[in-house]
Amino acid sequence: MEHMRRSSYYVEQNHTWAVQIMNKLLEHTELYQASEGIHYRLSNRDRETPILTAAKYGVIEMIERILELYPLAVYDETPVTNKNIVLLAVENRQIHVYQLLLQKTIPRDSLFGHVDDDGNSALHLAAKLATNTPGMVPAGLRVLWEIRWYQFVKDSMPSNFFPLHNREGKTPIEIFTESHKEVIESGGKWLSSTSSSSSVVATVIASVAFATAATIPGGLKQDRGTPMYENQPTFYIFAISSLFALFFSITSAVMFIVLTSSPYEVRAFSSDLPKKLLMSLMMLFMGIVSMMISFCASHFFLFQDKHEKTGALVFYVVMVALVIYLTIKNSSVFLNLLRFTFSDVPERLDEDDF
Repeated sequence: MEHMRRSSYYVEQNHTWAVQIMNKLLEHTELYQASEGIHYRLSNRDRETPILTAAKYGVIEMIERILELYPLAVYDETPVTNKNIVLLAVENRQIHVYQLLLQKTIPRDSLFGHVDDDGNSALHLAAKLATNTPGMVPAGLRVLWEIRWYQFVKDSMPSNFFPLHNREGKTPIEIFTESHKEVIESGGKWLSSTSSSSSVVATVIASVAFATAATIPGGLKQDRGTPMYENQPTFYIFAISSLFALFFSITSAVMFIVLTSSPYEVRAFSSDLPKKLLMSLMMLFMGIVSMMISFCASHFFLFQDKHEKTGALVFYVVMVALVIYLTIKNSSVFLNLLRFTFSDVPERLDEDDF
């Protein structure tokens, strides 16, 4: 742990020093100084100016500093492909750079409506399949992220922007459908296998919940036929939790079965499928928790001594809380699905999240 803290500290220090060095270099450079109406710019071997390279690799600090010292740098374009800072940010999925540009006071109509030499706008580039996606990301979540990113760029375009055809005669939605065809098929297979395996778990929980609900702790009174512990609060907890466990597990099993037969298309992935899968997983999770509470309530009747009951109660609470914590902590698919489904701004995909 101490080694990790030191490593994190050194990384932060190196980042701070790098930013300070960058600021000094930018303050003393004549990168964007004008002479007789001509702007002289240094460039790398790809003939990109520093701000374009920073946009490609997502170096926020450098972009902010360059724009602060040289506002005209926002108009830089690559000499070969004629891509500006907006197109490079979208093409390389640099979300934070794109958000920064949205917040800046810049001519949005000209910069965000710009097209490259192939006639591709920012929306055309957002429609293309990303090539820098981590390999550990499930196909279904990758499709969902790509749709969210495309929709985010589309919603942020100028109001007078229309998705025209590029030089190949393709619209953004046509490019998206063609480039994501294989990924959508893989996402459908992933969703089908996930739903099938989860439905088996939900069916097992439903069977256990049904057996638990049918077995009344302490049995029935011989004279009245009512439960032996009917007036005790623990019995009501048992009855309600067993009913919830049965309801949640059966509902999730049915929803998973419906998901396996759903059409796996772009429109379905952008609206119904993620929410249905998320709801099914939540139902399954609630069924597991309800079943554990039902078991603990039934097991509580075995103790007679007051101290034993107190100790058992503490153990039950810790056990249920630990199971909930471990389930949430290790449910990367559920957490990322929740994040991708309800977040307005798609976050960058990272292998550490999976």
